[in-house]
Amino acid sequence: MDKINSKMDPMGRAIAEYHKTGTADRLRVFSPMFEEDELPLPTLFRSYEEMPEIERKALDLAKGKTLDVGAGAGCHSLVLQQRGIDVTAIDISPLSVKTMKERGIRKVLEQDFFTLHEQYDTILMLMNGIGIMGTLERMPVFFKLLDRILAPGGQVLCDSSDICYVFETDDGIIELPDDTDYYGELTFQIQYKDTIGEPFDWLYIDADTLTQQAEENGYTVEVLAEGKHYDYLASIRHRDLHVLSALQKNT
Repeated sequence: MDKINSKMDPMGRAIAEYHKTGTADRLRVFSPMFEEDELPLPTLFRSYEEMPEIERKALDLAKGKTLDVGAGAGCHSLVLQQRGIDVTAIDISPLSVKTMKERGIRKVLEQDFFTLHEQYDTILMLMNGIGIMGTLERMPVFFKLLDRILAPGGQVLCDSSDICYVFETDDGIIELPDDTDYYGELTFQIQYKDTIGEPFDWLYIDADTLTQQAEENGYTVEVLAEGKHYDYLASIRHRDLHVLSALQKNT
């Protein structure tokens, strides 16, 4: 995913304005699959105590050199930094990056996740951060990147949701569509005031499918926690540390 032009950065603009004023207009979210939605800005600035249990558990498990992917306003990085963890926050939004620096996060990069080369012991992909893959077809790209940037013995901590509930009938039967490749592949567009972002693909991947994709690419998945809304927290680790070490020496 390429970096965002600041003039086409509705999320970053909303984050920056909320940081400066404590208030913001509606951050509107559009998708052909759903009615118009809204992302409450305070959720991007919440404290550890205000976070859902899944996110708190992920932060408690973070250790070593840590990468916070798609860090937004930096709420997760701030918690880890306060705990003395060596955390680097990255985002493709220039206004979000600027805000995180103003909030006191010491290591912040405006960088595309897929261009990284440095290794990390923990990679955080929270608030459905693994959704940046966009489609199942791109999952092998994700695991190939992990071959390069996940340190031996390292972990990816990610949360996602199984959106099968969207297809539940009044009788409680889930009827998944048969005219799409995978029901968790969606397209979104975000608007803040008169700033409208480009449409982008986003992936909601259920735990079984994530496990299958991981196994096909040399990784294992452990579901660590489950939420109340078909959401879950998973740990992804390399299946064979000896293979991983060899791969990293050759990259």
